[in-house]
Amino acid sequence: MESKAEKKPFRRIKTQNLVYIGIFAAVIAVCSWIQIPLVVPITLQTLGICVAAGLLGFKKGVITVVVYELIGFIGVPVFSNFGAGPGVLLGVTGGYIIGFIFTAAIVGGAVSLFGKKLPVYILSMILGVFVCYVFGTAWFMIWSSNNGSPATLSGALMSCVVPFIAPDLVKIALASFLCVKLSKYIHA
Repeated sequence: MESKAEKKPFRRIKTQNLVYIGIFAAVIAVCSWIQIPLVVPITLQTLGICVAAGLLGFKKGVITVVVYELIGFIGVPVFSNFGAGPGVLLGVTGGYIIGFIFTAAIVGGAVSLFGKKLPVYILSMILGVFVCYVFGTAWFMIWSSNNGSPATLSGALMSCVVPFIAPDLVKIALASFLCVKLSKYIHA
């Protein structure tokens, strides 16, 4: 005789979790539209991603970012500058967009393993954003080489990392504060 789990190989996602995933995908989209334009624009995407993963945990945090990216991939203008489509993922900022998945995995994983505590939020967000820098900078260098203007590592770091360290530290502090305050109300 089959158990219920064997009859239903896929667990259902609770309606509440679907709502959280949808809301936070929308929050990330709105955060991506708020920006200071540079070679690689300063946006609030990392803030939205860190808050989503910090409040939703590993699985739902990563799903939220993947949903956000799939929505952009199919043509809904959710990326910075209201960008959309595969061209954005293959463009100069594509590495950061892919890196967001790993940022969410690191932040959500740390919270799932160690709990929703301020030091966990801060340290995991710093590590998550660092990993996003790695993906973004590597992709920037590849993209630059393929488009006739190869970038050196130091040049790429000066364009893609250094100008963003201080703003990202501010976003991490704000995201950590928001997660601590909102975690009492969001039970995902």
